[in-house]
Amino acid sequence: MSDFTLWWQHLPERMDPVIFSIGNFSLQYYGLMYLVAFSIVYVLAVYRIRREPRFGIDTEQLQGLMVAMILGVIIGGRLGYVLFYNLPYYWRHPLEIILPFDIGDGFRFTGIAGMSFHGGLIGVILGSWIFVRRNKLDFFDMTDLIIPCIPLGYTFGRLGNFINGELYGRVTTRPIGMLFPSSAPGNELRHPSQLYEAFFEGIVLFIILWLLRKRIRTRGAMLALFLMGYGFLRFFIEYTREPDAHLGFVLFQLSMGQLLCIAMMLAGGALILYQKLRGRESSPTVKMNKRGNSSRAGQKKNRPGKIR
Repeated sequence: MSDFTLWWQHLPERMDPVIFSIGNFSLQYYGLMYLVAFSIVYVLAVYRIRREPRFGIDTEQLQGLMVAMILGVIIGGRLGYVLFYNLPYYWRHPLEIILPFDIGDGFRFTGIAGMSFHGGLIGVILGSWIFVRRNKLDFFDMTDLIIPCIPLGYTFGRLGNFINGELYGRVTTRPIGMLFPSSAPGNELRHPSQLYEAFFEGIVLFIILWLLRKRIRTRGAMLALFLMGYGFLRFFIEYTREPDAHLGFVLFQLSMGQLLCIAMMLAGGALILYQKLRGRESSPTVKMNKRGNSSRAGQKKNRPGKIR
């Protein structure tokens, strides 16, 4: 066995998920990765609105939208985990849904344990929809703006999972496998499925959507492509990921994650078909006037007009 292979397989046990601790409070890399993820999405979105003026949103409104998304991913991610993955337990212990403390053995800060990507996605969509309605923005314009930026930020979320030693993969005999002694049962090599997801659902999907962001003119297409692309990639990566111990395989040897990914792909296909049938193309270029209000290029002054 080469030195690199040995180093690779024992990498997880060399990583400490805690940045620093003060008493019972610990700051972990996973929380830091959330901050990095949202920062990347924000920076990329600012880059786009400065170079692609068709969106009609300023940086102040973008900041408000980001806050709505952050709240959506936290609330939706937590409720999604409760509903999709462990409803019987939380039905008996409802306070643990929101309490970031373990009070069973003393008083210990644990953070919110258990988040669902699919629940977080639903939360982000709902939070964004509420924000754009209140601010009289166009929902599909905003998804076309934000969606291509998300996968690169998502990459760091999965790296946080890897550093935490959670969401590890299934047992493998291949040298790409790693040991997760602090979290996985037994002492067997397992697929580093967190890294697979970071690469394919994060970097690869980001490159695809970023390259397509100006080529596809159908409004809402970015959301549809993300739903189908993420669902497709995650569905197959789930074959290397260890199912949740308390759930196992849910239906026809498929995990809960795979069933949710099928729902994502169907929703994405339905959305792009719906938008195509309605003939919704991208909005005309939007210019910001001196007062910061948006105006559609090519429209006559004081004439409301319609976006076709």
